[in-house]
Amino acid sequence: MHGFLERLQQRFVLSISRVPGLITLSFPVYRFFRPKYSMGVVGVLFNEAGEVLLVEHVFHPRIPWGLPGGWVDNNEDPQTAVLRELREELSIQAHTLAIIVAEKTIYNHLDLAYLCQTADAVGVLSYELLAYRWFPLHQLPPLVRFHTEAIQQAKRLWEQHTWQS
Repeated sequence: MHGFLERLQQRFVLSISRVPGLITLSFPVYRFFRPKYSMGVVGVLFNEAGEVLLVEHVFHPRIPWGLPGGWVDNNEDPQTAVLRELREELSIQAHTLAIIVAEKTIYNHLDLAYLCQTADAVGVLSYELLAYRWFPLHQLPPLVRFHTEAIQQAKRLWEQHTWQS
């Protein structure tokens, strides 16, 4: 039986090498059986005093304070998504410095946290937010575990590097 499977695999590989379009045709079938994930992104921003920017979310009544961010749109690059979310939610232009945490947080959902930087002041808030505030790290409100971890990792990275604007 083992020899049969090896011969079958070799024929399959040979067929694909002769007709590369077979891979393209098989991709939708392959994707159907693979796990599907949604993705979210958050941005961690510090001010000159070393405080972290948190926002009060309308749609998170149990733990309303958290990092700014949101969902990654279909076929959107996560780095683009976090910058878009910062622009939409806080009216700021920012840039990313590094991915600091990637974690499967809930069933089939992946969250990415980026260390970001901006020279802009917070502008008009999105309808999704009630408020924003810069918090000293020793006075953080209750946060979901992923946000706490992201802030801790971002602070370590922030202290290790001198970032240029």
